[in-house]
Amino acid sequence: MVAARTSVEEPLDCAEKLVDPGRVARVRGAMPVEGDVLELADVFSLLGEPGRLRLLFALLEGGELCVCDLASTARMSESSVSHALRLLRAHRVVSVSRRGRMAFYRLDDAHVRMLLDLAMTHAEHTTAIHPERTSTSS
Repeated sequence: MVAARTSVEEPLDCAEKLVDPGRVARVRGAMPVEGDVLELADVFSLLGEPGRLRLLFALLEGGELCVCDLASTARMSESSVSHALRLLRAHRVVSVSRRGRMAFYRLDDAHVRMLLDLAMTHAEHTTAIHPERTSTSS
């Protein structure tokens, strides 16, 4: 018995450069501009470093914290925390307020909170599907 072909034609080989030129054109038109893609890649790169993530989750949980409290919470040196916070501030992920000689950091806005919540949900979902990826460290 021969399987019936669906209404969507599948390419027979790689010689066909576009299967659905109209869809490709619509998707290309909806793609963000290159500058936005590069900026977004920078944000995800910032979130890809475990120390910076610990700081962000500390701010998510603790609200506004000073450098010394962040260092203690994330188990990092104050110097490392300051360096990480400079990078995060430059990309508008965190903001700072000063009280005298003390600097207090917080997540910049609700979008950062949402991004962290979604990332955590995704990580929990991935763990449920792939338990072999579960970290053995706490």
